This record gives sequence, structure tokens and C-alpha cells, in this order.
Amino acid sequence: MTIRTAGIHHITAFVQNAQATVDFYSGLLGLRLVKKTINFDAPEVYHLYFGDEAGTPGTIITFFPFAGSRKGRIGGGQVGITTYAIPPGTTSFWKERFDKLQAAYTETQRFSETYLHLQDPDGLLVELVEREEGALSTWSFGGVPADKAIKGFGGAVLYSTAPEKTAPLLERVMGLERVGEADGFIRYRSYGEIGNIIDLNASPMEHGHGGAGTVHHIAWRAKDDRQHNEWREEVARHGYQPTPIIDRQYFNAIYFREAGGLLFEIATDPPGFARDEHPDELGEKLMLPDWYEPHRARIQTNLGPIEVRVLEGDHA
Repeated sequence: MTIRTAGIHHITAFVQNAQATVDFYSGLLGLRLVKKTINFDAPEVYHLYFGDEAGTPGTIITFFPFAGSRKGRIGGGQVGITTYAIPPGTTSFWKERFDKLQAAYTETQRFSETYLHLQDPDGLLVELVEREEGALSTWSFGGVPADKAIKGFGGAVLYSTAPEKTAPLLERVMGLERVGEADGFIRYRSYGEIGNIIDLNASPMEHGHGGAGTVHHIAWRAKDDRQHNEWREEVARHGYQPTPIIDRQYFNAIYFREAGGLLFEIATDPPGFARDEHPDELGEKLMLPDWYEPHRARIQTNLGPIEVRVLEGDHA
């Protein structure tokens, strides 16, 4: 191993309803909609990105909302839980917020940490945990002030069908450090401050199946294009089959499937989401790649409107 990832770049999932997704991730959780674009392979479908104020790598969750799509089942070969980091001392704020807005949650423990667990409208599993690491958010929205806001990813819980094969990949290829085992999970840590804690099931898990309410892939960080090329060579050297480098407008990407069934991406930190919008206007306009721009009117009509809005309970 010659390179190491700083941690998670982004996580991408399938959902059904675009507006319900906006209401949950922006309205309830207070994340910023930093990019509103389309699925480049299916332009009739939005691709929505939520994160911190700038859409910093390590804060970004993205969605393909396919209306009327089949329901998936969370299981092996997927990210089982997306973990968000909140500032120390803010769990009580979030519990009161969820109670006020009638968002059901439960409290759980893992590795001596307390997590608030909840589901989004499609059943994706999300958890909040207090962490010292990571800079405070500078973004506030609705009833979530910046000093209580989500910092970014705390990490993720990976569900593998073959954890005995996924574990060495995390250590020997991705460069994560194994730091403990408890509660049926093995914990790994990267050197970054956000998106840096990965919990892997210690025993094999039955395959899930894709669809609304499941994660499609998890992306890891490459600091620049040069390192991205090194990552592709490193992944291939270990016997995996990475795709060619693909231009995703806001980062470059390679993909490969690991032996436990998870689809991994490695994505570059640059160029970021301000390459085609002013930082103060991120997410306000539908952004299209050049080859779709001549079809903007038809694409917008097919997509239908969505709105980032303050939830009714926050007006009270």
C-alpha cells in the first residue's frame, strides 16, 4: 500500500420521491442542497446532492429519485447505515427537534457511543452521533442553527456478504486502520477528520437487493487527479477491476465491486460544486452538462419542480 484515503467522499442512494427527500435532508436534517442536476444516464431523473455549505468531500449524500421504482431491501453488499457527526453536547437538541417534528427515532449504542437512529421517507437508515473531530458547520437552515448542525459524515456501517474479504481490502488497499471489534462489528479509522469511521459487520450477511431505500455505492476520497491515477493502478494491482476514469463534472470517478458485494467508487476532491455556480447560489438552478443543455426545456418539464422549504413545524 502506497496511498491512503482520507475517508468517505460521498454516498449515493436510490429513493422514490424527490420532494420528500429534500424535506428530510434539508428540512429536517438541515443539510444544504448544493447541486440539482440529472442522472447523466437517465436524464428524466434528478441527481440531488446534499452536504455542508460548500459541498465539501466527506459531507455529501446524493440521490437518484426514481418515482414509482421498486422498494429495495437493505442487506449484504450495501452501506447499511449512513452516520452523521454532530457537535458534542447537541444530542438533546436533535432529540427535541425530532420530537417536535414527529420524526421517529431510537437510541442505540455501538463502541460505547450513543447514536440517534432514524429512517428517511424511503427507509434509508441514518444515524447521528456526537464527535469531537471535524470543523463546525457554517450552514444554518430552518430550525437548525450552525452551532448545532451536522458537520458531515461520521462514517458509515458497511454490510458485507464476506467480511473476511472486505476487511483486508479496507486495510491493505484503502489504508484504513483497524482500531477495535465489539457489538458484532469491526471498526476502522482513516486519517481524515470527517467520514473517517467505518464499522464492518464481523459475520457474513445475506445479500440485500437494490431499489428505493438502499445505497447504491460509497465513494472514497482521492486528493487530486494525480493521486486518482495512482488509486486506479493500486486497485488493479490488488486484483480488482476498476472502470476507466469517468468525468462526473464535479469530480472524477472510478468504480469497482469488492468481494463482499459493495460497489466502491474513488472520487477526486476537486473541482467541486462551485465550478458552474456561484458559492452563494449552489443548488438553486438545474445544472446540466453541455450535451444536455439543448434539451433543457423538455428535461425540466419531465422532472417536475422541487423546493427547499422550511418545514411547517419550524414556523411555529
